[in-house]
Amino acid sequence: MAADGPAPQPDDDDAGDWGPFGRPLFDDPSARALSRVGVVDVGSNSVRMVVFDGAARSPAYFYNEKIMCGLGKGLAETGRLNPEGKTRALAALKRFSLLARGMDIHPFTVVATAATREAEDGPDFQARVLRETGLRLHVIDGDEEARLSAQGVLLGWPGATGIVCDIGGNSMELARIGNGRVGKRVSTPLGPFRLQQISPDPRKRKAHIDAILDAAARDIRPDGDRVYLVGGSWRVIARLDMERRNYPLTVLHEYRMTPDGLTATLDWLASTDLAALRGRTGTSAERMELVPLACEVLREIIRVLKPSEIDVSAYGIREGLLFEQMPDRLRARDPLIEAARMTELTQARIPGFGKKLFTFLEPLFKGASAERLRLIKAACLLHDTTWRAHPDYRAEACFDNATRANLGGLDHPGRVFLGLALLHRYKNSRAGSRMEPLFRLLSETDIQEAEALGKAMRFGAMFSIADPAQAGALRWNAKRRLLTLALTEDGLGLFGEVAQARFAALALALKATTKVELKPAA
Repeated sequence: MAADGPAPQPDDDDAGDWGPFGRPLFDDPSARALSRVGVVDVGSNSVRMVVFDGAARSPAYFYNEKIMCGLGKGLAETGRLNPEGKTRALAALKRFSLLARGMDIHPFTVVATAATREAEDGPDFQARVLRETGLRLHVIDGDEEARLSAQGVLLGWPGATGIVCDIGGNSMELARIGNGRVGKRVSTPLGPFRLQQISPDPRKRKAHIDAILDAAARDIRPDGDRVYLVGGSWRVIARLDMERRNYPLTVLHEYRMTPDGLTATLDWLASTDLAALRGRTGTSAERMELVPLACEVLREIIRVLKPSEIDVSAYGIREGLLFEQMPDRLRARDPLIEAARMTELTQARIPGFGKKLFTFLEPLFKGASAERLRLIKAACLLHDTTWRAHPDYRAEACFDNATRANLGGLDHPGRVFLGLALLHRYKNSRAGSRMEPLFRLLSETDIQEAEALGKAMRFGAMFSIADPAQAGALRWNAKRRLLTLALTEDGLGLFGEVAQARFAALALALKATTKVELKPAA
């Protein structure tokens, strides 16, 4: 219920600290060198500045600002950048240059995509940006744009395999990914700004889109792959799909759709007042204007590529530029575990206790899948990171942090499982919770296992403040449903009334009988 495929494996010299997870990423000098990285993406529709912070394998957004400039609007008709778009883009870049200087950002990379590379006045704009802002605008070709965007998907989705489809204002890039690498790439002129110039007749636009996609498919060779959608227009359509389905979680990253379900949404959008939907979803007028044409392209992608599933990636070219600067040994790390470690380091009362808690509880989860173990490990790392919240709201804060945080390598059921486990770390009952609509993303078995994990953390976290393993050891006989706690001499004194009550609550969640015994002296 997390990222596709097995969790990335670290180098051998890392294996001694956390078993398969290795040493914390932020201890690595090459990661510390990336502690703050600035990127500006000058696209056909928007200009965005992002500053990544923290050196975590899952990107933390220190700063994020976007201006809808429309630089490529009308390019297909005039061959030149939109005059108003140039003015707005230049103003944005001046501001971003000053912000980067104020934050002392190094490196600070500025890239431009389809509009600037295709416009006849693109070189003049490039020179003007350098002259007036001091920023060197790196104009990348379509192949490089596709590669960087696909790398962004791999940053947040290490096991991703299939076809990345990144739509901008003037182009749409396709790239095949798998085994942590980017393969064949194709750049197409299927951005909405371009399609505005084709024909007012939807049948002629469909024929135009089909011809281009058929040619691209011969290079990409789709084979029932997953398609990973990158780009603002796709994200708006996905958000509208959530609206139609009354989906309970509005986090777009790793939102998954079936071809039939998405087709139903495209049909719905074709007969719905988009202005009314814009107000319900908080979409800008500039972005919503491009949605009908993006819908036409997406419908044909489903028909031509015949994907098994359509997934949304919130990560794209900007995250791809961050990925570009990571050495391979850092790229191979698990983004969820690294982000949880960084959170524990900066927000927990006792950084490092999460590892001890996991070791103490691990006997309860023998036989668990690698995907489930990584969620258990993340939960242990995060179990005490909301301690500053008011006691009445800690359980809710834990749940919200897990389900709504900007985390890579975590699908929607995984978010809810993690959130529910952390809720039960602070609260025995979930009845009447405002989060109940999200529970439907889990099976009943998953809900029960999340509750048991939460109550295990609730017991282990207070049984011993130093190290629960020094106070006792847990044994779990699943066949007999027997939970045993073997206490050390110190553990006898620590196993007071509250600890006993929490141990009993854990046993109840496991539907187990209990046995408490004295651990033999070593």
